[in-house]
Order: sequence, then C-alpha cells, then structure tokens
Amino acid sequence: MLRKFALLSLVAVLVLAFGVSIVAAQGEPLKIGLMTDQSGALTIYGYELEFGFKLGLLYSAGIDPTEFESIDAALATLTIGDRPVEILVRDNGGDPDTATSQARELIEQEGVEILVGAPSSGVTVALQQVALDYDVVLFAAPGASPAITGANFNVNTFRVCRNTYQDFLSFVPYAQENLGTNFVIFAADYEFGRASAGAAQAVLGAGGINFVQEPIFAPLETTDFTTYIQQILDSGADAVLPIWAGDTSVTLFQQLDELGVKDQMAVVAAFNSNDIVALSDPSNIGNVSWIVYQYALPQNEINDWLVEKHQAVYSDVPDLFTECGFATAQALSSAVSSTSGDTLPASLIPALEGLQFDGPKGTYIIRPGDHQALVPMYIVQLANLDDPDQKFYTLLQEVPALDIIPPCEAGEERCALNEEFLASLEASS
Repeated sequence: MLRKFALLSLVAVLVLAFGVSIVAAQGEPLKIGLMTDQSGALTIYGYELEFGFKLGLLYSAGIDPTEFESIDAALATLTIGDRPVEILVRDNGGDPDTATSQARELIEQEGVEILVGAPSSGVTVALQQVALDYDVVLFAAPGASPAITGANFNVNTFRVCRNTYQDFLSFVPYAQENLGTNFVIFAADYEFGRASAGAAQAVLGAGGINFVQEPIFAPLETTDFTTYIQQILDSGADAVLPIWAGDTSVTLFQQLDELGVKDQMAVVAAFNSNDIVALSDPSNIGNVSWIVYQYALPQNEINDWLVEKHQAVYSDVPDLFTECGFATAQALSSAVSSTSGDTLPASLIPALEGLQFDGPKGTYIIRPGDHQALVPMYIVQLANLDDPDQKFYTLLQEVPALDIIPPCEAGEERCALNEEFLASLEASS
C-alpha cells in the first residue's frame, strides 16, 4: 500500500512538473500576465509598456494589426509555439503588495505561465520572488533598478530593457567635458531612485565627478519640492542630478525652475516621455542629456514598423518605454517558439541566455550570467517643445550597446559566464 501511494505521489509530481509541456502539445492557450500601471504616478509608463508589448507580439508573428478591426481582434489570431495567446492585464498602481497578490492569483487561478512587468522597480523586485515561488519566468520591463539583475538577481528573471547603469555610462563622457565636477543627487525614495543613485555615484564617480553630499531623497508622490530644493541650493554643487519618474516629474522641474536652481547650477536629468517633456519650461531648450528611446531616433525597418502601426492603432507615436515592451515581446516570442510552446524555466532559460535579435533600437543581446540586455542608448539635445509630430530632439550620438556594458553584480560564478560570452562576441566580430 505504501509503495502504491509513493508511486501515485511520484506520478502527481511529474504531472505538475511537466504539465506545461503537455498543455503546449495539446495547443492550450498560453496565458501571459502583464503586470502594469493604469493608475498612479507611473500610469503613462504602464500604457507605453502595454501598447509596445502587444505590438511586439504581433510583429514577431508576422501579423499586421491594421488589417483587423481592432488590436484585440488581431491578437485573437496570434499563436506562439502553436499555442493561442491570452494577455491578462493587471493594474497594480505601483504597489508591490497589490502586484504580488495579483500575480499569485493569475498563476493559481487563471493558469498564467509567464509574467511581464512592471513600470515600478519596487513592484518588479517583489514579482521576482513570486516568479521563484511558482517557478515561472518573469520578464522585467521597464523597471530600471540595477538591483533587478544585480543584487536581487535570480535565474527566473530576464530584462530585455536597459538599467540605469547604462544611462549613466552613456552620459559620463559628456559630463566629464561639459559640466562641473561637483554634483548632488536628488532621487525618488523607492527602489528605482535608491538603486539608480548608487549606480550614478559609481559610474560618474569613476569618471571624476565628486558628490558633495549623500543623495537627497523624497517620496515619489511629492508635489511640493520646496524643502528638498532648498537642500539642493545649499549643497554648493555645480550640478544636480534628479533621478525621478512619472507624472510628478512635471511639477519637480517646474519648481526647480521657479526657485532658481538653474541660475546656480546645471540640472542634468534624463529626458522623459513626450507628454511630460512637452510641458517643460522653454528654458530647457538647448539642454543635453540621455534618453532611453524616442521614436524619431532609430533608423531601421523594425522601428519604422512600430511607428507606423502604433500611429494607426493608437493614434499616437510610440513613447519612452514602448520600445522596451516591444523588444520584451520579441524575446518572449523567440524563446517560446524555440521551445515549441514549453514555458517551463528549465526550457526557456537556455533559450533566452545569450539571445541576440534585432529590435526597434537595433541589436539586443541578453547576457547569460545576469540576464541583463545590452542595448544602445542616445545622447540628444532638446531642440523644441512644440513640434506637431513630437520630434523634440537633435540626435548628438547613438551610443553602441557594447560601449556601455553595465557591471555584473550577480555573483562571481554568474558573472564569469558574461566574461566568456563577451569574449566570444569579440572573437566572432
């Protein structure tokens, strides 16, 4: 009797372990949980992620959404690895507890096999643990905290988008030549701001920048920045580096201007989503900084497709993180297609480690050691704020992916895989 029970238990374990493969063979739907923001400070990024992700899936499948009545109708015809696809979108409002509850429910009750998200780095870090607990793959997008593929690395997490190390690496040559040497950091007090402040100190510090004091932090929901701006003015710095995100960015930069910060020091910050930049003070025209993506910058056929279809489907141009969602969908589609629909991490991880593909920004390379993508970046100058097509920038430099390789912080053994991989890339180039 005990032997029979043990045998039945083993069968049950095997069914659970290989259930996804069996389902794939039967053509059951592939359910993807898209963890995003449709409310809160990061709402604009949430819609960029969602729109880009859906278009990226369609592009990868060779489906033209303009041939259908709606994008949902186009997605209803989509298959990956011979499996129809269902995208289950959840709004977490930037709250990690909400997101983890939603993710568990999606996996346990809805049968979701892959997670994608989120705009908030804090949410993404929380989702990493859910991915481990349930043994599913998480595509981190577009949360940019270096910790996601660094201190908090786990093998179930992949990031096809950049992290903020790549931001600062792309900008440090300009900073060295054109800005003062004494900086102060002002950052949002959550995962993205804290980890990115650390990355800025490491990268810019190595480039000869001195930080006059520890970073100044404020809650992401702040609307009155007066107290913090006074600390910035009192710092005696040559430049302030705001590390901020979301719709409160508009208020922050308005108050920096109103309180005379630009009269005392340079304000050095990444360029944001089009709608946020359009609300900038005209005094910002002429500023130079980095940007993750802007639809008018890349010149390639994939970006042309993205721009054309996005305008047709959503009556607007792609924005800051649309590319991130699109490229994430490309990687997901490539991996699941190569496994014939099997979504078990044991199958997907080898398919994603070292994956190279062409996307909206050019060539994307996923490092095998820490699962961080190497991607190009852009240095631009703000030329105007009123272009009817939102072509706001003059491109100064496209920074190649292999010129801004972020440090690996996933442990010695994992990082050795990156070194071997990059050496093989150099040997084959």
